[in-house]
Amino acid sequence: MTQSSLGLLCVLTAVTALVACSSSDPKVAWEGDGAPVTSMEPDAVADAVPRPDPILRAGNTSPYSIDGVEYRVLPSAEGYSKKGIASWYGTKFHGNKTANGEVYDLYLATAAHRSLPIPSYATVTNLWNGRQVVVRINDRGPFHPDRLIDLSYAAAVKLGFVDKGTAEVLVETITLAGIDDLRDSETGEYRYLQLGAFANPDTADGLRESVAAMVDAPVSVTPVDAGGQRLHRVRVGPVADGEQLRYLRDLLMSRGYSPGLALP
Repeated sequence: MTQSSLGLLCVLTAVTALVACSSSDPKVAWEGDGAPVTSMEPDAVADAVPRPDPILRAGNTSPYSIDGVEYRVLPSAEGYSKKGIASWYGTKFHGNKTANGEVYDLYLATAAHRSLPIPSYATVTNLWNGRQVVVRINDRGPFHPDRLIDLSYAAAVKLGFVDKGTAEVLVETITLAGIDDLRDSETGEYRYLQLGAFANPDTADGLRESVAAMVDAPVSVTPVDAGGQRLHRVRVGPVADGEQLRYLRDLLMSRGYSPGLALP
């Protein structure tokens, strides 16, 4: 798959090149990679749950170069739909960092893609058998010209192609509210912390009131439409700078909240 699991986070920030390795085993993408000793059943694989994550700098350097080839990150995941070949990666990268600094867990439904913003979510359909999985894209790759996406071991299990190694798939992104206006149009810096997007406006208002009582910053509820559904987004901000954003993030986390951090 992506060699980011062994350090692509550093690669993307330093824009250095990776040396791809190939495997003599057609069932896996990388030398020394493979499935875990304890296998999974397709029914045990949970789909990724899409949420309106902020698009941070980590993993989204654009353009970036791998082995002398330049790649660019798409400005948005909205409307992406493409057919191509999927491969998978497993034990060799388990526990290592992905392109955005998250830890790769081969038992979760995640994926690597060369150009979709990180994180984003997509439905992947195996065109050979009709099986589907929803994945969270949090890594870069595959840097093989004939492959479109690299799936986690779990995602490949759910799609039913672990033994074959590759499959023809359709990748369709899932559009979510919450990532469209997190960046200041003049400075390019992130100005908000997002606490969630809720179908029930009472839930959003209750969260807004709770958070407003503990922070010295605006807390708002903004209605947005996503996928034909009206959501109510709760955000803290705008804030003055990254320092205040980090302070508010730490404060909210200490009180048990899980804000989506959007650092400058």
